[in-house]
Amino acid sequence: MPKPMYRSGSYRKVHRVAPKGKHLVHYERRKGRNPHCALCGKELNGISMNGGKSRRTNSRIFGGVLCANCTARIIKLGSRIEHGDMKLDDISIRDKAYVLQLMAH
Repeated sequence: MPKPMYRSGSYRKVHRVAPKGKHLVHYERRKGRNPHCALCGKELNGISMNGGKSRRTNSRIFGGVLCANCTARIIKLGSRIEHGDMKLDDISIRDKAYVLQLMAH
């Protein structure tokens, strides 16, 4: 039975063979994923996993969370709601949280 720390999903099993032919199981940490958009899942540009926190995010609104296309769409929806062209109930549930966050900003 492995140690409790190795039973989580953050470790992966790696099967090794020792020099005398004995089969061993080593555990390695999984590599982190590149950051991706919360709405469409596209990989985010301009964000590096190397360096400090300021290098891992953009300084614009929804930087490090949404891609440029989804950010533009959310800003358009927020503008249409503020001007009365659309109602908040007309947009999808996934977009609604970001539009409300934009309007509170």
